[in-house]
Amino acid sequence: MFGFKSKAADSGADKPGLLQRLRAKLNRGDSWLTYDLANLIPGGKIDENVLDELETRLITADVGVETTERILSGLRKQVARKELGNLDALLQALRTSLLSVLKPASVTLTIDRSITPFAILVVGVNGAGKTTTIGKLARRMKDHGLKVMLSAGDTFRAAAVEQLQVWGDRNGVPVIAQSAGTDPAAVAFDAMQAAKARGIDVLLADTAGRLHTQSNLMEELKKVKRVMGRVDGLAPHEVLLVLDASQGQNALQQARLFNEALGVTGVVLTKLDGTAKGGIVFALASELKLPIRFIGTGESAEDFDEFEPEAFVDALLKRKEQE
Repeated sequence: MFGFKSKAADSGADKPGLLQRLRAKLNRGDSWLTYDLANLIPGGKIDENVLDELETRLITADVGVETTERILSGLRKQVARKELGNLDALLQALRTSLLSVLKPASVTLTIDRSITPFAILVVGVNGAGKTTTIGKLARRMKDHGLKVMLSAGDTFRAAAVEQLQVWGDRNGVPVIAQSAGTDPAAVAFDAMQAAKARGIDVLLADTAGRLHTQSNLMEELKKVKRVMGRVDGLAPHEVLLVLDASQGQNALQQARLFNEALGVTGVVLTKLDGTAKGGIVFALASELKLPIRFIGTGESAEDFDEFEPEAFVDALLKRKEQE
């Protein structure tokens, strides 16, 4: 088995960099979650009014009503018992509550080296960042000494195949592609066979990404999954859903539908730099209980990290005086 974490993260050296980047991207200035809370605490007293304000902020940040109640339920009990005497105590309790939601979702992508190829089916709607995610994953995996192959399964979107081939050339990894309009399942089947014949460690299979409400897309993806299974009965070994974090509750609905259709085993959240809040992370972890494998905070390869709950929560709770 191969736990897919970056070498820097293994040594603990990567975390300060991730925290710094998250703070810069998620909160420009004071935290949206904790901004001005001190002014809402008359005489330093923590009461229901403060928790009501936190509730409003969490819900408007796409955390969702159900998850927000889960986060605040323990705090309400502590306030009733007068256990939170000041703002620092409140923030520490809030941090603990937020982490209790996110920690179960922090599950490293593990690649079984006894399986060749370890097939990863990458799905999501157009514009979520699937192809870019595949390119960044290919580079990271190759840096770990893995032999990687890409499969250009989005045969309908203009320039999708060419875009994936650019990533293949950039990373020095082979790309299996066919002409425009080819049945995506046929591309996946050929890629599985080619990867097996060449002793490839990881196959990253791109897919079409039309609107998730279109049933024909879901049926097409189910067919791709079935066909991959004809080459290896356990394939795909990972169904990786790429979501645009700035889509908020719409991304949560996408996750529900893709999960129902395909059995999602991991999530990549992209474009966290495009949202000032990122509350969708909590909704995904709490309501769908899907592992969050990676997060993207920008276009460069360096803006792509394993998900670290502590760094994420600390970025949300940042206050200006902590900079």
